Amino acid sequence: MTAEERVTPVASLVEFFKDAVADAMQRQNVHADDHTAFYVVNLLALFARSEALFDPVADRPTLRPLAAMLADAVWANDRDERNFALQRLGDVSLFMAGFFGDGFATKPVDVDYYVQMGGSAYGSLSGNLRGTVRGRAYGAVFAELAAKFQDFVDVLSDVRDQAQASHDVDVLRLYEVWLRTRSNRAARLLRLAGVEPNQLLDVEFKH
Repeated sequence: MTAEERVTPVASLVEFFKDAVADAMQRQNVHADDHTAFYVVNLLALFARSEALFDPVADRPTLRPLAAMLADAVWANDRDERNFALQRLGDVSLFMAGFFGDGFATKPVDVDYYVQMGGSAYGSLSGNLRGTVRGRAYGAVFAELAAKFQDFVDVLSDVRDQAQASHDVDVLRLYEVWLRTRSNRAARLLRLAGVEPNQLLDVEFKH
């Protein structure tokens, strides 16, 4: 199959990701409020444009470390600035963990770091918005994203897998991801590969 034959034209990124996320949630057995699912759909459509994900630094796009984004929230001048920083931290963590988590094996931090940072950011954001106009619209969404952060990482990973031409499974990497995050998706793929996850194994990961 040529590259041109693998490309599927779509009229709307939002509609494409709406169907992709709905199918992935069904496959991963993830249940969530429609507003939360649609937030994830819009997030994918937004980050499909690289300029929305990366920051322009020295005339080249780069992704700021999560710790720097957290510092933006901690040292924000006001509540709105703090909430924006927390939302950015949650959004970037979710997208990166879902679409690029398998590539973190050789990085200084692994996917569990992104899950912890992103889930905590959404949880703090939900609390900060309590009692506000924006909180009435989005508070429950961010609370659910915090509570089900790993589930939505699995959903995004599924969306990525369906878009790839190759579905080769790296069993060792899957096992490492499962040990770090207890991902339901990783466990399911391991079992399909004939490997039963065992949390009693004495495994130490070094950064």
